[in-house]
Amino acid sequence: MTLRVTSADGTRIAYDRKGTGPAVILVGGTLDDGAENAPLARLLANHFTVYNYARRGRGDSGDTPPYAVAREVEDLDALIATAGGSAHVYGASSGGALALEAAAAGSAIDKIAVWDVPYVIGHDLWPRFNQYLADTHEADKAGRDEEMLELFMRLTGGPDADIAAGKQHPYWALSVALAHTLVKDAMVLNDYKIPTNRFARITQSVLVTTEGPITQPQLTGLPTDFFDRAAKAIAAATPQTERHTLDGQGHVVAPELMARVLKTFFNQ
Repeated sequence: MTLRVTSADGTRIAYDRKGTGPAVILVGGTLDDGAENAPLARLLANHFTVYNYARRGRGDSGDTPPYAVAREVEDLDALIATAGGSAHVYGASSGGALALEAAAAGSAIDKIAVWDVPYVIGHDLWPRFNQYLADTHEADKAGRDEEMLELFMRLTGGPDADIAAGKQHPYWALSVALAHTLVKDAMVLNDYKIPTNRFARITQSVLVTTEGPITQPQLTGLPTDFFDRAAKAIAAATPQTERHTLDGQGHVVAPELMARVLKTFFNQ
């Protein structure tokens, strides 16, 4: 990412800009430094001016302490200002939660689209998630980044054999380098509890998209309707919501498919 914008606290945020037309900002999710949305940015650039950025503490962006969700909202606000003062926003996974929090805080967002936002809905899941939060905070305080990554993989159902195999892959080191953001993503996600009171303040149109029933082996620790539960709760909390399910997708959605969905929604 070759461009930089300065956030309110002085943190430099790295981003790329492509295309012409109405502004669209892409917000990455868990363990993503902006690379996951790069193919989507290229496809959307045929219709929009697309800003794809690395959230603070990721990739080439800065990481000024202390961390707060409000600082990430300010980062997004800085990009919106660079984009001309308003923009559509698409957020994947925890990035979707950040987009919704920004809208609730009054950011100048036109329309919002979110994908697979992982709020926890269901008493059956809370013992595991509460233990994960406690273990992750302990590992974070001790600087045990690899342990945080393993905790996250086990939370979602990653088999030990897959974790062991992952450690032999070149991408493992990149994931470990981003593992410190897992505790910050939990804060963005309000410790996985949907903030219905804040979301009730959102006045923008919101498109809530999810995959169909979960089939990925890495997510077998979650109920097959995990993302659908959260999507229904988001739709119930926000005043103006459209709901869309993309059957056959995994947690990383095909960029060609999402590009078509976003083009239609943002141009309505």
